[in-house]
Amino acid sequence: MRFFAYPQEMTSASWTRPGTPPPSSASAADDGDLDIISLGRRVRHLRKAQGKTLDDVSAAVGTAPSQLSLIENGKREPKLGMLQKLAKALDVSMDQLLGAEPPSRRAALEIELERAQRGPLYESLGLPKVRISSRLPMDVLESLVGLQHELERRLDEQAATPEEARRANTELRAEMRARNNHYEDIEAEAQKLLKAVDFKGGPLSHHVAADIAEHLGFSLQYVGDLPHSTRSVTDLKNRRIYLTQGHRAEHDPRSVLLQAVGHYVLGHQAPADYMEFLRQRVNTNYFAAALLMPEHATVDFLQKAKAAKELAIEDLRDAFAVSYETAAHRFTNLATHHLGIRCHFQKVHVSGIIHKAYENDGVNFPADHTGAIEGQPVCRYWTSRAVFDVPDKFRAFNQYTDTGVGTFWCTARTERHSSGEYSLSIGVPYADVKWFRGRDTTERSKSRCPEETCCRRPPAELAGEWAGYAWPAARANTHLLAALPPGAFPGVDETEVYSFLQAHAGR
Repeated sequence: MRFFAYPQEMTSASWTRPGTPPPSSASAADDGDLDIISLGRRVRHLRKAQGKTLDDVSAAVGTAPSQLSLIENGKREPKLGMLQKLAKALDVSMDQLLGAEPPSRRAALEIELERAQRGPLYESLGLPKVRISSRLPMDVLESLVGLQHELERRLDEQAATPEEARRANTELRAEMRARNNHYEDIEAEAQKLLKAVDFKGGPLSHHVAADIAEHLGFSLQYVGDLPHSTRSVTDLKNRRIYLTQGHRAEHDPRSVLLQAVGHYVLGHQAPADYMEFLRQRVNTNYFAAALLMPEHATVDFLQKAKAAKELAIEDLRDAFAVSYETAAHRFTNLATHHLGIRCHFQKVHVSGIIHKAYENDGVNFPADHTGAIEGQPVCRYWTSRAVFDVPDKFRAFNQYTDTGVGTFWCTARTERHSSGEYSLSIGVPYADVKWFRGRDTTERSKSRCPEETCCRRPPAELAGEWAGYAWPAARANTHLLAALPPGAFPGVDETEVYSFLQAHAGR
């Protein structure tokens, strides 16, 4: 798959950048990254193309024909010395011997079938292995590989249930908590890019964001027909990033562009599962924020505000010309690592359902049996719910909330989105409120959640009056009953994306 499509809305390993050439022959052998199945098929192809037998080549390299056969069948990894002898005997360079592409369509299918038969999925089926040889008809080879693809696709689709998504989100949030939501490797990549374009500081302009894309070899194309399920599409073949303007551009254009760039810089491949998809989203969002709000400048700003006991998310937003949500997220990246302040973040829909959340301060977020927070109703007495009823929407709303695990101070405000109104809140334990503006608030509430009597049940007086006499027509969200959309990028119509790229490729 040679495109990156960024979905509209969906809630450091060793990376290989898409489109990067394969490692050199020596490094591939030395690093133990040799693909012995591909190598074996390439040796066999070269040998047969030259009309040589196993005996001919084995004699030239000083090994037994049976040993050479094991190499050709991908069952033995040759040492560097043997690779050099094989290249000489077959009259090719080491780079040609270790080339990235299979020598033919048939070789590619043989390699894929061999890998599949050695994988855990095929093993779990308990089927006999097909002997792969030159006598295996091409149409049979095509069918076997096609059946393997279809089986994998159907299993992936069955696995992509809402529960699988919640489990992946829970696991990812645990990772974020373990590192205090701070990613040093991504910070370093962002700093490297800012230095490369000679960024001088202050809010990152649209011009500088475009300079970053240009520095990486990408041109920008603004179009009116971007696939409806995407925010951006990156064409890696022609080095273009397609963006949109107008009514669909409700997200900060700089952020959308920098997230698209982030997929490339961080070397993302098409995600193999939903967990990897979510991790890539987290990483690209972090990368974009690290460019919009560079670590050194943001930490300096926060440290000065802390010293003055005037920490405020809205000041951070205004200083770097970003959205309140971006500023709140960025605060969670830096607060614990650099300021020693533990915190929590919530994005809550006006209906009371948690849309996004993060915590490392021990707050008792509601969770289901999988540990998932997203999709759960938050206590109606928390700041993130109370803020919806505050008439003053211009300034942040601050409140203390007593809970079963301690008292927390939170600051929140609301923002409108195409999917409704949301509250965005940052909270800290009582011991850290001394560093924040708004600590003098007199607003206070008490939450007994997860006790049912706190807010899950209606007050006894209301229930006594109306129980048995109310029949609301629920607004059913049918997508909750369905599996997540299939495909490498959930929610993205790949046919639509490919058709879009094809239509624009010649322009």
